[in-house]
Amino acid sequence: MFDMGFLELMLIGVVGLLVLGPERLPKAARTMGLWIGKIKRTVSGMQREISAQLDAEELRQKLNEQEKKLEEGVQQVKRDVESIADDEGHSSTSVADGAAKARPAPPEKPPEKRLDDALAGARNADDSPQAPTEDSSADKDPASR
Repeated sequence: MFDMGFLELMLIGVVGLLVLGPERLPKAARTMGLWIGKIKRTVSGMQREISAQLDAEELRQKLNEQEKKLEEGVQQVKRDVESIADDEGHSSTSVADGAAKARPAPPEKPPEKRLDDALAGARNADDSPQAPTEDSSADKDPASR
């Protein structure tokens, strides 16, 4: 507002004293002080309300910006997860197809087992004078004649 110095206040006091007189001047000064106090409180209250509204509006704007950023981040993560899931779905299908085509060989027997099998086969060959052939298998099946 405008600034009032000592000279302005002295001039107002002299004019008030001349117009109102010495009996009514103190009561008028008190009433004028009350009115000025009310006006100052009202103006400062309005200033506080306006600044509070501006602060609230700034907070709303920041909140909206953060909400948009958060929503964008969530959408980005969602797209990333979906793309990873799609990639894994395609790769797991190709891996399953490849696994079905290329079956692993049965595990080899340990050397001790192979040696035992070879010795057992040699004993069986020694016990039988003649090893069976394909022609002799036809002799076993009478229906094939």
